[in-house]
Amino acid sequence: MDYKVSDVLNPYIYEDIKTISDYPLDWSRFDNKTVLITGAGGFIGYYLTCAFLIRNDVYNSNIKILALGRENMRKRFGDLQNREDITFIIQDVCSNINCARADFVIHAASPASAYYFEHNPVDTMNANLMGTGRVLDYAKRSNAEATLIISSFKVYGTLRKYKNFTCEDDCGYLYSSNYKNCYAQGKRASETLGCCYARQYGMQVKIARPCYIYGPARLDDDRVWAQFIADVVQNRDILLKSNGATLRSFCYVTDTVTALLTILLEGKSCVPYNIANPDSDVTIREFAKTAAEAFPQKNLKLVFANKEDENEPEPSPMESSPEILNAQRLNALGWTPLVNLSDGIKRSVKIAEIQNK
Repeated sequence: MDYKVSDVLNPYIYEDIKTISDYPLDWSRFDNKTVLITGAGGFIGYYLTCAFLIRNDVYNSNIKILALGRENMRKRFGDLQNREDITFIIQDVCSNINCARADFVIHAASPASAYYFEHNPVDTMNANLMGTGRVLDYAKRSNAEATLIISSFKVYGTLRKYKNFTCEDDCGYLYSSNYKNCYAQGKRASETLGCCYARQYGMQVKIARPCYIYGPARLDDDRVWAQFIADVVQNRDILLKSNGATLRSFCYVTDTVTALLTILLEGKSCVPYNIANPDSDVTIREFAKTAAEAFPQKNLKLVFANKEDENEPEPSPMESSPEILNAQRLNALGWTPLVNLSDGIKRSVKIAEIQNK
């Protein structure tokens, strides 16, 4: 039996993902095509995959999905794995990819947690370098129309505070001898490798650099914003382990996915595009405060691990540039984010509550 996505997902989760499939893109370019998505069971990959399946359910797009990932993604997709329009490829992205050809390739497989950077830096580096090589080899054999490499703002490294935002042409310093830079260096190398394939084989390789992506997360997720979401879900006061002065660009997961698809379809080959929502450029402290204020009925407040951090922080001219991305290049392609920070947090908490019942 072919289950519809609406039959399997909770209605609130379904409506969240459906906003992607309803976004004004030239979806006809995907009709009757095959799309390979690596990391299909991950945060971004799951939303991408379900959005394509919804296109099939609602608009009869006849898109075939090749979902590459580890065995545990089967559990996440549940009854959707029995559909005829999705094929699961259970393997490590660093292994040769030997499956049916695809018209579009989206490389979303990569560890994105500080835990992996600290405890498994080799696999982190390999997924971003060796894995990207496997994906590009596959895309070349498939003669794919376009391949999207999902990179990261971490490629910028440390920039001096000469301006308050980062553009795609900026380049900061990364210590190549520090294992903690396994993710950032791996992403840098993956971009270069993609451009090498484009130059040597005439491929269309698109590059996306998302900012901090937030949304529904597991309660044990170690990312700072995810810990705030977990605090709200579990009705705990929101704990900050610093003064929360760090300024960052955030973007809700559905907006991030529509940005990725915009870059895949409309972006120029080997030209990187920042993904960020200027309405969600906030400090960690402001993110936490917004999370508390989004649910006044819970009467949550901010608490600090260290008493000296309670005072409002003051910016220092000695700090490096804030992690704020300028997304004007992406905006010029026609992309517009739709979810503000407060609404994104509300969606995240609601879905996390459903998923953790």
